[in-house]
Amino acid sequence: MTEMMDTVDAELERFISRRASQDTRPDPDEQEELWKASVRAHNARRSGEMRAAWCEYHQLQAARLRAVLEGLIAEHEARAAAYSDQIGDTHA
Repeated sequence: MTEMMDTVDAELERFISRRASQDTRPDPDEQEELWKASVRAHNARRSGEMRAAWCEYHQLQAARLRAVLEGLIAEHEARAAAYSDQIGDTHA
């Protein structure tokens, strides 16, 4: 009977050891910390992407406005020059 109990105990010990080595699930607290770190990394990456997008938007908008305003300035300078020439013609 003792021999059988020893065999059962040994079998049970092997089973428990095998199950323990298979149970590699992380600790729930560790999982939560990993999740928090993942969220922080995602938010930082997303924030960087948004800053880059806004930077590009403002650079492109400045280029568009510069092109429009330079065109308007050139047009007004040309009209002013034409009027200036007409003023000179009428005084001569």
